Amino acid sequence: MNAEVRAIKTPAEQALTSAFEAARAALPGKGGVAALRDEAFKRFDAKGLPHRRVEEWKYTDLRALMRDALPLAAPPDAAAKAKAKDAGKIFGNLACRRLVFVDGAFVTELSDLTPEPGLTIGSMADALAKGDPLVASHVGKVFETDDAAVALNTALMGDGAVVHVAAGTVVERPIHLVFASGETPSAAFIRSLIVVGKGAQAIIAESHENNVSQVNCALEMVIGDGAHVDYYKATQTRGLHVASLLLTVGAKALFNTFALNSDASLVRNQSFVRFAGEDSTGGLRGVNLLRGKDHVDTTMLIEHAAGHCSSREQFKSVLDDQSHNVFQGKIVVKPHAQKTDTKMMTRALLLSDEAEADNKPELEIFADDVVCGHGATAGALDPNLKFYLMSRGIDDKQAEALLIQAFIGETIEEVAHEDFCDALMTAALSWLETRA
Repeated sequence: MNAEVRAIKTPAEQALTSAFEAARAALPGKGGVAALRDEAFKRFDAKGLPHRRVEEWKYTDLRALMRDALPLAAPPDAAAKAKAKDAGKIFGNLACRRLVFVDGAFVTELSDLTPEPGLTIGSMADALAKGDPLVASHVGKVFETDDAAVALNTALMGDGAVVHVAAGTVVERPIHLVFASGETPSAAFIRSLIVVGKGAQAIIAESHENNVSQVNCALEMVIGDGAHVDYYKATQTRGLHVASLLLTVGAKALFNTFALNSDASLVRNQSFVRFAGEDSTGGLRGVNLLRGKDHVDTTMLIEHAAGHCSSREQFKSVLDDQSHNVFQGKIVVKPHAQKTDTKMMTRALLLSDEAEADNKPELEIFADDVVCGHGATAGALDPNLKFYLMSRGIDDKQAEALLIQAFIGETIEEVAHEDFCDALMTAALSWLETRA
Protein backbone atom coordinates (compact mmCIF):
# COMPACT_ATOMS: atom_id res chain seq x y z
CA MET A 1 0.00 0.00 0.00
CA ASN A 2 1.38 3.39 -0.99
CA ALA A 3 0.42 6.34 1.16
CA GLU A 4 -0.09 9.63 -0.64
CA VAL A 5 2.29 12.29 0.64
CA ARG A 6 0.84 15.78 0.86
CA ALA A 7 2.89 18.84 1.68
CA ILE A 8 1.61 20.72 4.69
CA LYS A 9 0.73 24.26 3.73
CA THR A 10 2.63 26.99 5.51
CA PRO A 11 0.75 29.90 7.13
CA ALA A 12 1.76 32.08 4.17
CA GLU A 13 0.39 29.57 1.67
CA GLN A 14 -2.84 29.25 3.63
CA ALA A 15 -3.18 33.04 3.70
CA LEU A 16 -2.60 33.27 -0.06
CA THR A 17 -5.29 30.66 -0.68
CA SER A 18 -7.72 32.58 1.52
CA ALA A 19 -6.82 35.85 -0.22
CA PHE A 20 -7.50 34.38 -3.67
CA GLU A 21 -10.82 32.89 -2.63
CA ALA A 22 -11.92 36.15 -1.01
CA ALA A 23 -10.77 38.43 -3.84
CA ARG A 24 -11.54 36.19 -6.80
CA ALA A 25 -14.93 37.66 -7.66
CA ALA A 26 -13.69 41.26 -7.38
CA LEU A 27 -10.48 40.87 -9.41
CA PRO A 28 -10.66 42.59 -12.82
CA GLY A 29 -11.60 40.51 -15.84
CA LYS A 30 -14.22 37.88 -16.55
CA GLY A 31 -14.54 34.95 -18.94
CA GLY A 32 -11.14 34.05 -20.35
CA VAL A 33 -9.30 36.16 -17.78
CA ALA A 34 -11.10 34.45 -14.90
CA ALA A 35 -10.26 31.06 -16.40
CA LEU A 36 -6.62 32.12 -16.76
CA ARG A 37 -6.58 33.10 -13.08
CA ASP A 38 -8.14 29.84 -11.93
CA GLU A 39 -5.74 27.72 -13.93
CA ALA A 40 -2.75 29.72 -12.65
CA PHE A 41 -3.84 29.37 -9.04
CA LYS A 42 -4.26 25.61 -9.48
CA ARG A 43 -0.63 25.45 -10.62
CA PHE A 44 0.52 27.52 -7.67
CA ASP A 45 -1.61 25.56 -5.21
CA ALA A 46 -0.09 22.31 -6.45
CA LYS A 47 3.47 23.61 -6.11
CA GLY A 48 3.22 25.98 -3.16
CA LEU A 49 5.80 28.64 -2.50
CA PRO A 50 9.18 27.86 -4.11
CA HIS A 51 11.66 26.20 -1.78
CA ARG A 52 15.23 24.89 -1.78
CA ARG A 53 14.28 21.58 -3.36
CA VAL A 54 13.25 23.45 -6.50
CA GLU A 55 16.53 23.78 -8.39
CA GLU A 56 15.85 27.31 -9.70
CA TRP A 57 15.03 28.48 -6.16
CA LYS A 58 17.57 26.51 -4.13
CA TYR A 59 19.40 29.63 -2.90
CA THR A 60 16.23 31.65 -2.22
CA ASP A 61 13.92 29.46 -0.19
CA LEU A 62 10.79 31.57 -0.38
CA ARG A 63 8.79 29.10 1.69
CA ALA A 64 11.20 29.64 4.59
CA LEU A 65 11.82 33.35 4.00
CA MET A 66 8.14 34.32 3.62
CA ARG A 67 6.77 33.51 7.05
CA ASP A 68 3.40 35.10 6.42
CA ALA A 69 1.46 36.74 3.62
CA LEU A 70 0.32 40.31 4.05
CA PRO A 71 -3.26 41.26 3.14
CA LEU A 72 -3.93 42.50 -0.38
CA ALA A 73 -3.36 46.22 -0.74
CA ALA A 74 -6.37 48.53 -0.47
CA PRO A 75 -6.80 51.48 -2.85
CA PRO A 76 -4.25 54.17 -1.89
CA ASP A 77 -5.41 57.04 0.28
CA ALA A 78 -4.55 60.73 -0.08
CA ALA A 79 -1.50 60.45 2.20
CA ALA A 80 -0.01 57.61 0.18
CA LYS A 81 -0.59 59.48 -3.07
CA ALA A 82 1.01 62.63 -1.68
CA LYS A 83 4.07 60.65 -0.61
CA ALA A 84 4.34 59.09 -4.08
CA LYS A 85 4.89 62.50 -5.69
CA ASP A 86 8.56 62.26 -4.70
CA ALA A 87 9.00 58.58 -5.59
CA GLY A 88 11.34 57.38 -8.31
CA LYS A 89 14.22 59.62 -7.29
CA ILE A 90 16.88 57.56 -9.07
CA PHE A 91 15.46 58.61 -12.43
CA GLY A 92 13.69 61.67 -11.05
CA ASN A 93 15.90 64.26 -12.74
CA LEU A 94 15.44 62.82 -16.22
CA ALA A 95 12.88 64.15 -18.68
CA CYS A 96 10.61 61.10 -18.54
CA ARG A 97 6.90 60.47 -18.89
CA ARG A 98 5.93 59.30 -15.39
CA LEU A 99 3.29 56.66 -14.80
CA VAL A 100 2.75 56.35 -11.05
CA PHE A 101 1.44 53.35 -9.13
CA VAL A 102 0.82 53.32 -5.39
CA ASP A 103 0.42 49.94 -3.67
CA GLY A 104 0.06 48.48 -7.15
CA ALA A 105 -2.81 50.79 -8.22
CA PHE A 106 -2.54 53.24 -11.13
CA VAL A 107 -2.82 56.87 -9.99
CA THR A 108 -3.96 58.93 -12.96
CA GLU A 109 -3.62 62.33 -11.28
CA LEU A 110 0.10 61.74 -10.71
CA SER A 111 0.73 60.30 -14.18
CA ASP A 112 1.55 62.00 -17.46
CA LEU A 113 -1.08 60.90 -19.95
CA THR A 114 -0.35 63.55 -22.58
CA PRO A 115 -1.31 62.11 -25.99
CA GLU A 116 1.52 61.17 -28.34
CA PRO A 117 1.06 59.76 -31.85
CA GLY A 118 1.65 56.03 -32.01
CA LEU A 119 1.72 55.61 -28.21
CA THR A 120 -1.11 54.13 -26.17
CA ILE A 121 -0.94 54.02 -22.38
CA GLY A 122 -3.47 52.55 -19.99
CA SER A 123 -4.19 50.70 -16.78
CA MET A 124 -3.98 46.89 -16.69
CA ALA A 125 -6.98 46.71 -14.36
CA ASP A 126 -9.09 48.68 -16.86
CA ALA A 127 -7.81 46.63 -19.79
CA LEU A 128 -8.64 43.35 -18.05
CA ALA A 129 -12.10 44.57 -17.09
CA LYS A 130 -12.87 45.74 -20.63
CA GLY A 131 -11.43 42.69 -22.36
CA ASP A 132 -8.80 44.68 -24.26
CA PRO A 133 -7.75 42.60 -27.33
CA LEU A 134 -4.04 43.49 -26.91
CA VAL A 135 -4.07 42.24 -23.34
CA ALA A 136 -6.16 39.18 -24.17
CA SER A 137 -3.70 38.13 -26.88
CA HIS A 138 -0.54 38.54 -24.81
CA VAL A 139 -1.05 38.25 -21.04
CA GLY A 140 0.08 34.84 -19.92
CA LYS A 141 1.33 33.96 -23.42
CA VAL A 142 4.54 35.95 -24.02
CA PHE A 143 6.80 33.35 -22.38
CA GLU A 144 4.98 30.38 -20.88
CA THR A 145 6.63 29.05 -17.72
CA ASP A 146 5.60 26.83 -14.84
CA ASP A 147 7.31 29.10 -12.31
CA ALA A 148 5.22 29.29 -9.12
CA ALA A 149 5.83 33.02 -8.56
CA VAL A 150 4.60 33.84 -12.07
CA ALA A 151 1.56 31.60 -11.57
CA LEU A 152 0.70 33.37 -8.30
CA ASN A 153 1.04 36.74 -10.00
CA THR A 154 -1.28 35.65 -12.80
CA ALA A 155 -3.86 34.43 -10.32
CA LEU A 156 -3.90 37.61 -8.24
CA MET A 157 -2.82 40.26 -10.78
CA GLY A 158 -4.51 43.54 -10.04
CA ASP A 159 -3.19 46.60 -11.82
CA GLY A 160 -0.15 47.67 -13.79
CA ALA A 161 0.76 49.42 -17.00
CA VAL A 162 -0.30 48.62 -20.55
CA VAL A 163 1.93 50.34 -23.10
CA HIS A 164 1.60 49.88 -26.85
CA VAL A 165 4.08 51.50 -29.22
CA ALA A 166 2.75 51.29 -32.77
CA ALA A 167 4.92 50.08 -35.63
CA GLY A 168 7.47 52.64 -36.81
CA THR A 169 6.92 54.96 -33.84
CA VAL A 170 9.87 56.58 -32.08
CA VAL A 171 8.79 57.50 -28.53
CA GLU A 172 10.41 60.85 -27.81
CA ARG A 173 10.55 60.67 -24.01
CA PRO A 174 11.49 57.67 -21.87
CA ILE A 175 8.52 56.09 -20.08
CA HIS A 176 9.13 55.80 -16.34
CA LEU A 177 6.97 53.35 -14.38
CA VAL A 178 7.09 54.50 -10.76
CA PHE A 179 5.99 51.99 -8.11
CA ALA A 180 5.64 53.29 -4.56
CA SER A 181 3.92 52.12 -1.40
CA GLY A 182 2.00 53.64 1.49
CA GLU A 183 2.77 53.20 5.17
CA THR A 184 0.45 50.24 5.73
CA PRO A 185 2.11 46.85 5.16
CA SER A 186 0.34 45.06 2.32
CA ALA A 187 0.80 42.77 -0.68
CA ALA A 188 0.61 43.92 -4.29
CA PHE A 189 0.43 41.73 -7.39
CA ILE A 190 1.37 43.92 -10.33
CA ARG A 191 1.10 42.90 -13.97
CA SER A 192 2.31 45.07 -16.85
CA LEU A 193 2.41 44.58 -20.60
CA ILE A 194 4.59 46.45 -23.08
CA VAL A 195 4.24 45.78 -26.80
CA VAL A 196 6.68 47.55 -29.13
CA GLY A 197 5.71 47.24 -32.78
CA LYS A 198 7.82 46.58 -35.85
CA GLY A 199 10.61 49.13 -36.32
CA ALA A 200 9.58 51.15 -33.25
CA GLN A 201 11.90 52.59 -30.60
CA ALA A 202 11.28 53.16 -26.89
CA ILE A 203 13.09 53.57 -23.58
CA ILE A 204 11.38 52.10 -20.52
CA ALA A 205 12.46 52.77 -16.95
CA GLU A 206 11.02 51.15 -13.85
CA SER A 207 11.67 52.02 -10.21
CA HIS A 208 10.40 50.35 -7.03
CA GLU A 209 10.51 51.96 -3.61
CA ASN A 210 8.72 50.53 -0.58
CA ASN A 211 9.18 49.93 3.10
CA VAL A 212 7.70 46.70 4.41
CA SER A 213 5.39 45.62 1.62
CA GLN A 214 5.37 42.34 -0.29
CA VAL A 215 5.50 42.86 -4.04
CA ASN A 216 5.10 40.24 -6.75
CA CYS A 217 5.34 41.95 -10.13
CA ALA A 218 5.54 40.60 -13.64
CA LEU A 219 6.30 42.49 -16.83
CA GLU A 220 5.53 40.91 -20.19
CA MET A 221 7.30 42.58 -23.08
CA VAL A 222 7.04 41.91 -26.80
CA ILE A 223 9.67 43.48 -29.05
CA GLY A 224 8.70 43.43 -32.73
CA ASP A 225 10.91 42.88 -35.75
CA GLY A 226 13.50 45.63 -36.18
CA ALA A 227 12.49 47.39 -32.96
CA HIS A 228 14.90 48.92 -30.43
CA VAL A 229 14.12 48.88 -26.70
CA ASP A 230 16.21 49.89 -23.68
CA TYR A 231 14.84 48.86 -20.29
CA TYR A 232 16.25 50.11 -16.97
CA LYS A 233 15.10 48.98 -13.53
CA ALA A 234 16.06 50.23 -10.06
CA THR A 235 14.88 48.55 -6.86
CA GLN A 236 15.19 49.90 -3.32
CA THR A 237 13.02 48.05 -0.84
CA ARG A 238 13.03 46.95 2.78
CA GLY A 239 10.28 44.44 2.07
CA LEU A 240 9.94 41.42 -0.20
CA HIS A 241 10.25 41.98 -3.94
CA VAL A 242 9.80 39.20 -6.50
CA ALA A 243 9.93 40.40 -10.11
CA SER A 244 9.58 38.45 -13.34
CA LEU A 245 10.47 39.74 -16.80
CA LEU A 246 8.94 37.69 -19.61
CA LEU A 247 10.36 38.86 -22.93
CA THR A 248 10.06 37.78 -26.55
CA VAL A 249 12.30 39.36 -29.21
CA GLY A 250 11.53 39.42 -32.92
CA ALA A 251 13.92 39.43 -35.87
CA LYS A 252 16.61 42.08 -36.43
CA ALA A 253 15.71 43.68 -33.08
CA LEU A 254 17.94 45.32 -30.49
CA PHE A 255 17.29 45.39 -26.76
CA ASN A 256 19.25 46.18 -23.62
CA THR A 257 18.31 45.79 -19.97
CA PHE A 258 20.03 47.03 -16.83
CA ALA A 259 19.02 46.35 -13.21
CA LEU A 260 20.32 48.20 -10.14
CA ASN A 261 19.53 46.78 -6.70
CA SER A 262 20.68 48.78 -3.69
CA ASP A 263 19.42 48.83 -0.10
CA ALA A 264 17.23 45.87 -0.98
CA SER A 265 16.38 43.49 1.85
CA LEU A 266 14.99 40.56 -0.11
CA VAL A 267 14.86 40.68 -3.92
CA ARG A 268 14.42 38.03 -6.57
CA ASN A 269 14.72 39.31 -10.15
CA GLN A 270 14.06 36.58 -12.67
CA SER A 271 14.13 36.96 -16.44
CA PHE A 272 12.73 34.67 -19.11
CA VAL A 273 13.96 35.81 -22.51
CA ARG A 274 13.38 34.21 -25.90
CA PHE A 275 15.10 35.20 -29.15
CA ALA A 276 12.28 34.26 -31.51
CA GLY A 277 13.61 35.93 -34.66
CA GLU A 278 16.95 35.87 -36.44
CA ASP A 279 19.71 38.53 -36.44
CA SER A 280 18.74 40.10 -33.09
CA THR A 281 21.08 41.47 -30.44
CA GLY A 282 20.49 41.67 -26.70
CA GLY A 283 22.34 42.78 -23.60
CA LEU A 284 21.35 42.02 -20.00
CA ARG A 285 23.41 43.72 -17.33
CA GLY A 286 23.13 44.71 -13.70
CA VAL A 287 24.80 45.83 -10.48
CA ASN A 288 23.88 44.76 -6.94
CA LEU A 289 25.01 46.76 -3.90
CA LEU A 290 24.39 44.78 -0.70
CA ARG A 291 25.04 45.24 3.01
CA GLY A 292 23.62 44.17 6.34
CA LYS A 293 21.62 41.01 5.71
CA ASP A 294 20.45 41.98 2.22
CA HIS A 295 19.63 39.11 -0.11
CA VAL A 296 19.45 39.62 -3.88
CA ASP A 297 18.84 36.80 -6.36
CA THR A 298 19.30 37.31 -10.11
CA THR A 299 18.06 34.32 -12.10
CA MET A 300 17.86 34.20 -15.90
CA LEU A 301 16.75 31.82 -18.60
CA ILE A 302 17.90 32.99 -22.04
CA GLU A 303 16.51 30.90 -24.86
CA HIS A 304 18.07 31.29 -28.30
CA ALA A 305 15.36 29.85 -30.52
CA ALA A 306 16.52 31.52 -33.77
CA GLY A 307 19.85 31.67 -35.52
CA HIS A 308 22.35 34.50 -36.05
CA CYS A 309 21.54 36.18 -32.69
CA SER A 310 23.98 37.50 -30.11
CA SER A 311 23.59 38.23 -26.41
CA ARG A 312 25.78 39.51 -23.61
CA GLU A 313 25.03 39.03 -19.91
CA GLN A 314 27.21 40.87 -17.39
CA PHE A 315 26.43 41.27 -13.68
CA LYS A 316 28.52 42.60 -10.82
CA SER A 317 27.80 42.54 -7.10
CA VAL A 318 29.37 44.24 -4.10
CA LEU A 319 28.70 42.49 -0.79
CA ASP A 320 29.36 43.84 2.69
CA ASP A 321 28.53 42.58 6.21
CA GLN A 322 26.39 39.39 6.12
CA SER A 323 24.75 39.99 2.76
CA HIS A 324 24.03 37.24 0.25
CA ASN A 325 24.06 37.45 -3.54
CA VAL A 326 22.79 34.79 -5.92
CA PHE A 327 23.35 34.60 -9.66
CA GLN A 328 21.82 31.81 -11.73
CA GLY A 329 22.09 32.25 -15.47
CA LYS A 330 21.09 29.59 -17.95
CA ILE A 331 21.50 29.96 -21.71
CA VAL A 332 19.75 27.43 -23.93
CA VAL A 333 20.66 27.26 -27.63
CA LYS A 334 18.04 25.37 -29.61
CA PRO A 335 19.08 22.91 -32.39
CA HIS A 336 18.20 25.26 -35.26
CA ALA A 337 19.74 28.39 -33.65
CA GLN A 338 23.00 28.19 -35.61
CA LYS A 339 25.51 31.08 -35.56
CA THR A 340 24.49 32.03 -32.01
CA ASP A 341 27.04 34.22 -30.22
CA THR A 342 26.53 34.55 -26.47
CA LYS A 343 28.71 35.28 -23.45
CA MET A 344 27.78 35.41 -19.76
CA MET A 345 29.90 36.75 -16.90
CA THR A 346 29.18 37.38 -13.22
CA ARG A 347 31.63 38.84 -10.71
CA ALA A 348 31.24 39.32 -6.97
CA LEU A 349 33.34 41.60 -4.76
CA LEU A 350 33.32 40.49 -1.11
CA LEU A 351 34.04 43.23 1.43
CA SER A 352 33.40 41.02 4.45
CA ASP A 353 34.37 37.51 5.52
CA GLU A 354 30.71 36.85 6.35
CA ALA A 355 29.31 37.83 2.95
CA GLU A 356 28.29 35.03 0.59
CA ALA A 357 28.07 34.87 -3.21
CA ASP A 358 26.59 31.90 -5.05
CA ASN A 359 27.27 31.96 -8.79
CA LYS A 360 25.81 29.36 -11.12
CA PRO A 361 26.16 30.05 -14.86
CA GLU A 362 24.97 27.29 -17.21
CA LEU A 363 24.96 26.50 -20.92
CA GLU A 364 22.76 24.03 -22.78
CA ILE A 365 23.81 23.92 -26.41
CA PHE A 366 22.00 21.83 -29.01
CA ALA A 367 23.52 23.48 -32.10
CA ASP A 368 27.00 22.86 -33.46
CA ASP A 369 27.92 26.19 -35.08
CA VAL A 370 27.91 28.59 -32.13
CA VAL A 371 30.23 30.72 -29.99
CA CYS A 372 29.19 30.45 -26.34
CA GLY A 373 30.99 31.11 -23.08
CA HIS A 374 30.42 31.82 -19.42
CA GLY A 375 32.43 32.67 -16.34
CA ALA A 376 32.15 33.56 -12.67
CA THR A 377 34.53 35.07 -10.14
CA ALA A 378 34.38 36.01 -6.47
CA GLY A 379 37.07 37.74 -4.46
CA ALA A 380 38.12 40.56 -2.19
CA LEU A 381 39.60 43.98 -2.93
CA ASP A 382 43.16 43.88 -4.17
CA PRO A 383 45.27 44.83 -1.09
CA ASN A 384 48.13 46.08 -3.27
CA LEU A 385 45.87 48.52 -5.14
CA LYS A 386 44.37 49.69 -1.85
CA PHE A 387 47.84 50.19 -0.36
CA TYR A 388 48.91 52.15 -3.44
CA LEU A 389 45.98 54.56 -3.05
CA MET A 390 46.55 54.96 0.70
CA SER A 391 50.23 55.65 0.08
CA ARG A 392 49.09 58.65 -1.96
CA GLY A 393 47.30 60.15 1.04
CA ILE A 394 43.83 58.67 0.44
CA ASP A 395 42.19 57.32 3.61
CA ASP A 396 41.05 53.73 4.03
CA LYS A 397 37.34 54.14 3.21
CA GLN A 398 37.93 56.48 0.30
CA ALA A 399 40.46 54.06 -1.19
CA GLU A 400 37.91 51.25 -0.95
CA ALA A 401 35.24 53.47 -2.49
CA LEU A 402 37.45 54.29 -5.48
CA LEU A 403 38.20 50.62 -6.12
CA ILE A 404 34.53 49.67 -5.79
CA GLN A 405 33.55 52.48 -8.14
CA ALA A 406 36.02 51.22 -10.72
CA PHE A 407 34.69 47.67 -10.30
CA ILE A 408 31.02 48.49 -10.90
CA GLY A 409 31.73 51.37 -13.29
CA GLU A 410 32.80 48.97 -16.02
CA THR A 411 29.26 47.55 -16.16
CA ILE A 412 27.34 50.79 -15.63
CA GLU A 413 29.29 52.45 -18.43
CA GLU A 414 27.85 49.86 -20.83
CA VAL A 415 24.57 51.80 -20.60
CA ALA A 416 24.45 53.62 -23.91
CA HIS A 417 22.00 56.36 -22.87
CA GLU A 418 24.18 59.02 -21.24
CA ASP A 419 21.54 60.42 -18.88
CA PHE A 420 20.54 57.00 -17.55
CA CYS A 421 24.19 56.02 -17.22
CA ASP A 422 24.81 59.13 -15.09
CA ALA A 423 21.68 58.51 -12.98
CA LEU A 424 22.68 54.93 -12.24
CA MET A 425 26.25 55.91 -11.38
CA THR A 426 24.99 58.68 -9.10
CA ALA A 427 22.80 56.18 -7.26
CA ALA A 428 25.71 53.80 -6.87
CA LEU A 429 27.96 56.56 -5.53
CA SER A 430 25.27 57.55 -3.02
CA TRP A 431 25.31 53.98 -1.71
CA LEU A 432 29.10 54.10 -1.41
CA GLU A 433 28.97 57.37 0.51
CA THR A 434 26.72 55.85 3.17
CA ARG A 435 29.05 52.92 3.93
CA ALA A 436 30.01 53.01 7.57
